[in-house]
Amino acid sequence: MDNTADAIIIGGGVQGASLAFHLAQRGMKPIVLEKKFVGAGATGRSSGLVRMHYDTEVDARLAWVSFDYFRNWKEMVGGDSGFTRTGFLQIVGDKHYDALKQNTKMLQSIGIPTWLISSDDVARLCPHYYTGDFEFAAYEPESGYAMPSDTANSLMNAARQQGARLVQDCTVSGVKVNGGRITGVDTAQGEFHAPVVVNCAGAWAEKLNQMVGLELPYDTWRHDTMFVMRPRQAGPSHPATIDFRHEMYFRSEGELTLVGLEDNNPLGGSPDDESDHALPGFVDRAVDRICQRMPIMEQGGLHSAHGGYDGITPDQHPIIGAAGPDGYYLNCGHSGTGFKTAPAVGRCLTELIIDGEVTTVDISSLAPSRFQEGKLIGGTYDNIWT
Repeated sequence: MDNTADAIIIGGGVQGASLAFHLAQRGMKPIVLEKKFVGAGATGRSSGLVRMHYDTEVDARLAWVSFDYFRNWKEMVGGDSGFTRTGFLQIVGDKHYDALKQNTKMLQSIGIPTWLISSDDVARLCPHYYTGDFEFAAYEPESGYAMPSDTANSLMNAARQQGARLVQDCTVSGVKVNGGRITGVDTAQGEFHAPVVVNCAGAWAEKLNQMVGLELPYDTWRHDTMFVMRPRQAGPSHPATIDFRHEMYFRSEGELTLVGLEDNNPLGGSPDDESDHALPGFVDRAVDRICQRMPIMEQGGLHSAHGGYDGITPDQHPIIGAAGPDGYYLNCGHSGTGFKTAPAVGRCLTELIIDGEVTTVDISSLAPSRFQEGKLIGGTYDNIWT
């Protein structure tokens, strides 16, 4: 089989699948090399929130463009992403109301349907939430969640229908460079040749960067989540919620509620470590916090808990753009929030690769050069946990 392509994408998660889809849509013939199977890494362990409430404009715009895909998935991609509209709530404490108001105005200026509502409004919307510890929240009525593995697989299937190729169980062992230009990669399944290589390898991305002599601040980040069975009295659903007061986020999925925590998430572990089970102590902490926000959950029961790994950067924003040898691009370091922006990121990076400029969303602030230039990204909610 011919192992020559227009571009090689390393990593078959939702970001790699989105890029393959958009490149193929523009007439390129990419090959996706995945060390296991589609969605085996961070994508398969993603919480799947689909919301636009970010505290930087670039992230919000990427999420807003991506939202158009999620709500029109069959028409724009094909297949099914499993998008479910539940609404979304952003809860903060009283010290951060000004930041919440400022951020909501920024989102509204983009055109995102969101506004501030009172704690009384939240109580009417979510009768089982405890609302006595905050005054306002931001609400997005159109948001919700999608199924990460379904999303990645439908993007990959659509890419393959348009000429992309997927090679699974294929570990990359080296990146080939000749005269300062990318020429391909070495893998467990032989050589693959292309003038473009894109690093979409998530928690494994740093190893690829080292192969081309590229030094960037990059680490791994473990994040555990659990599913709990809601008691019947809690109702059939509730909004996806980020709760800064309890350093937690949660969303419904059928009779279950997924819960993740934003503190004590270890850095520096190997992404190949066991992650089928949550770390000791996580479930107890997560149960305590969800019961503080939803006291009725004391009548619920644990369903399951597991971990996952992603790449993380010093400013917790992704690295997107060209760096190193000519033809080498990065799309990594999403720090656990890359699922909901994947459609827009794939489109933007396709524009950069084919056209040399990006027109969908200005992603220049996410370029790899920002670390050397000292231009780390800060947002409205910086130091929100302090």
